[in-house]
Amino acid sequence: MATARKNSPGPAQEPEGAARVGGADLRVAPGTTDDGRPGELGPAALRALAHPLRIRILDLLPSHGPLTASKLGEIVGESSGSTSYHLRQLAKHGLVREVEGKGTARERWWERTPGGFSISSSGKDSPASRQTAEAVNAEFLRLRHERVMAFLRAAQQTDEEKLETLLGATTFVTANKWATPEQMVALVQAWDRFSAEHLEPLSSQAGEPGTLPVEVHFDVFPTVDPEGNPL
Repeated sequence: MATARKNSPGPAQEPEGAARVGGADLRVAPGTTDDGRPGELGPAALRALAHPLRIRILDLLPSHGPLTASKLGEIVGESSGSTSYHLRQLAKHGLVREVEGKGTARERWWERTPGGFSISSSGKDSPASRQTAEAVNAEFLRLRHERVMAFLRAAQQTDEEKLETLLGATTFVTANKWATPEQMVALVQAWDRFSAEHLEPLSSQAGEPGTLPVEVHFDVFPTVDPEGNPL
């Protein structure tokens, strides 16, 4: 029943010529819903994303900035032909896009499409669809944990002055409380307001002097199932 939200740099943009039925965008990844939250990926986009390398590519672009297929290949240990193919598949569903005015016909630059998206295992029409959603979410979470551990390992090899700067701006917090589902919803809504006020203004700062790629986590989830059994 997990719902994961992946935020992309910059505000959501409505694509031109998008096919819509009943308000749902059938051709590209969604931007934001009426309440300002990232829209949920449709079945076709979710199936396209259900590949470990595509998830990793989508996961790398926000922190590394625009990349070419060749550079992505170097990072993930794949050929540029392979990364180029997967980028094109992601682009078909609006998950990545070419950087306008940058690159050539032979060397294209790619970035995550602004606006973000969510992936939910609820409301799916088959067990296979739910399993696909959970598998994609699990891979995103695995990569997130991998980045946290990479930071902790890097801290062991960083000089003291830089370490003080990094650790002074870094925190990992776990809060274990008891709450009703309604109170959990209120927490998520409060986070959405905080994100709009404090995080969205940072979206336009990529590459500015003194800035670093920063990752912010916020999780709200029960630690037992509806019957009270530990998860």
